[in-house]
Amino acid sequence: MENFAPLPSSQVVKAVRLLMSEPINGIRVDVEENNVSEIQAEVEGPEETPYYGGIFRMKLILTSSFPSVPPKGFFLTKIFHPNVSPTGEICVNALKKDWSPTLGLRHVFLVIRCLLIEPNPESALNEEAGKLLLEDYTSFKRMATLWTEVHAQKSGSVASISVGNVRHSLPSEGSVRASAAERKPQTRRNLKRL
Repeated sequence: MENFAPLPSSQVVKAVRLLMSEPINGIRVDVEENNVSEIQAEVEGPEETPYYGGIFRMKLILTSSFPSVPPKGFFLTKIFHPNVSPTGEICVNALKKDWSPTLGLRHVFLVIRCLLIEPNPESALNEEAGKLLLEDYTSFKRMATLWTEVHAQKSGSVASISVGNVRHSLPSEGSVRASAAERKPQTRRNLKRL
């Protein structure tokens, strides 16, 4: 016997339609017609944060009990952040104890983007990131920036191709050249330190 996902409630459909009709600056939302209970999104790293320049893929999962029950949020892109577990689970009060059925999906996405601007180390799911943020912001920023550069593909620097049902992402030729040029001075500085 096959397991089928439950049909979404009219509240889920209504919330998704509202989200799609009123786009959020810095967040691109994608919903598959046959599965509105899972909302995929790309969140741009906000300026003046260690996440700036990165594109972070995430998803919200809505149950048929939404909006009575909050959605579950996950980053699909690896991110060094105190409020994101190593498995990608997002810990934010708007998705837990502060949830109210009147908040809506737009509010959830805005809160998650704000979390990139102002992390909360007191409710850390990633203890290393939380401790570093509290004790040595410069080291935290360096680590978060490095993870952003490594894991969060920058907009316009990735070309996608599909082979069968598998999608592959390749860096564009220009971004490879630019990246190599950017690394040369850093490599020289690192060698001088040795």
